[in-house]
Amino acid sequence: MASNNEDPFQFREFDEAGILLEANKDAVTISIEDEDLMSKRQRNAGLTPDVDEEESLNTDDKSSLLSGQRKNVPFWTFEYYQQYFDIETYHVKERIIGSMLPWPRKNFIQVYLRKNPDLYGPFWICTTLVFAIAISGNISNFLLHFGKPNYKYTPEFRKVTIAATAIFSYAWLVPLALWGFLLWRSNKILNLVSYSFMEIVCVYGYSLSIYIPAVVLWILPYEWVTWCSIVMALCLSGSVLVMTFWPAVRDDHPKVIAAVLSSIVLLNILLAVGCKAYFFSSPQRDSPAPVTVKPTSST
Repeated sequence: MASNNEDPFQFREFDEAGILLEANKDAVTISIEDEDLMSKRQRNAGLTPDVDEEESLNTDDKSSLLSGQRKNVPFWTFEYYQQYFDIETYHVKERIIGSMLPWPRKNFIQVYLRKNPDLYGPFWICTTLVFAIAISGNISNFLLHFGKPNYKYTPEFRKVTIAATAIFSYAWLVPLALWGFLLWRSNKILNLVSYSFMEIVCVYGYSLSIYIPAVVLWILPYEWVTWCSIVMALCLSGSVLVMTFWPAVRDDHPKVIAAVLSSIVLLNILLAVGCKAYFFSSPQRDSPAPVTVKPTSST
């Protein structure tokens, strides 16, 4: 009866196991605690992957992607240019705002690009500026001659081609010439700051963003509004370029510094004034009709 009252789930030692161990004292036994120790030893020996190691590898991969490292592919392949269009929207927004609101002692390349230039923003800024110049020029011409007799409006589509040639030539050829000159000077003077070609193209592309709202203001038939917007756009765009390329030439010869910075500013002025003079006609005041005096014959 006593055996029936015993708890069937109570832990009991079996006599057979004890007898077997006494008969063979050299036998090896395995317990749960031994398995835990073996698994820990295997992890320490590197036989099984640890969770912390996997997490560290994942974080290393993410940090390498976020650091802006580019793939080493030839420049004539599609993958080389595709990586410059892989950029987040907030990065483009940040760079546009930074190009419109330059601050002293803030290098655009070091603050906003961080060794991660893109072509997405410069391409669409140049394209938007091309259509803004062409459309605003046609609207300005229409408003200027509206209401005049014998005037028939005809859209000038050739302005799109001319504006595209001017804007994209400025955004690509000027950086190419500047990059070649800075590369030549850096080979002669070792302590000069060097920029890559894509970084210079990116700076020039974003520096044109301030001209988009300025061009829209050129539609108004007021010369003082037009020239005020031109001067403001020139100051903001020129400040971004000068503060960006000043570290690259400040240790050079003073004549070289003056030549480089003045060339950057003059080409910027030439682009703005040239677009204003070609695409936007100046309002002309209606001159009074000439008065003809008929000679009176004396009798």
